[in-house]
Amino acid sequence: MARQKGIIKLKGTIGDITFYKTQDGHLAREKGGIDASRIKSDPAFQRTRENGSEFGRAGKAGKVLRTALRALLLNSADGRMVSRLTQQMVKVIQADLVSERGLRNVIDGEVDLLVGFEFNIRGKLGTSLFAPFVGTIDRVAGEIKVDLASFIPINMVAAPGGTTHFKIISAGAEIDFEAETFVEAHSESAILPWDATATAAINHVNAVTPASTKPLFLALGVEFYQEVNGAMYPLKNGAFNPLSIVQVDGGV
Repeated sequence: MARQKGIIKLKGTIGDITFYKTQDGHLAREKGGIDASRIKSDPAFQRTRENGSEFGRAGKAGKVLRTALRALLLNSADGRMVSRLTQQMVKVIQADLVSERGLRNVIDGEVDLLVGFEFNIRGKLGTSLFAPFVGTIDRVAGEIKVDLASFIPINMVAAPGGTTHFKIISAGAEIDFEAETFVEAHSESAILPWDATATAAINHVNAVTPASTKPLFLALGVEFYQEVNGAMYPLKNGAFNPLSIVQVDGGV
């Protein structure tokens, strides 16, 4: 892979060189590689096929989790979130100590490895929200909760420049990775001023299926706003809104 320089940037293929644009700029690479049919059948590429199968499984698992949390991710994700989540899902699958290589999966893996995953690396929950919170996953009742005691916003929320207001958001998700289905509920506080006035206690209850046996997830985040002439606008289109998976119950 090479980086294009100069005034004129190329797109397309010339000879054996393909020119294309990515988030990292205009790049070029040489065409080539091994024939796909050989990869599918040649015993020498058995490991490659196994890795590809598990990578594909990780991609599908990441997609269903992202879809479940879409209501929150619309304002709280960076441009590389999809690939970062897929990479983390690969680690979840590789932690499967039961299945054969190539057949390892999320259910038999370690979904707890998703705890702490940040959906927006430009604004992380751990460096934005310092107010103590308690997350609770009640599998029997089907309630995924988060509670924050009263706090002083300017002391406990590190907000980007231009912030005048904020709100706390959360979601509970029940994911069936095999069927690629989910049950999701989300909550949000009122839009609160980012000042020295103590908030009221914040209590969110996100309902999923009672007594579910599927993996359960709690996501927590913050959305920042700027007030202009009495109207609230997402600060920089949500570029710095943090959202993180703060608790996981892997199922039974």
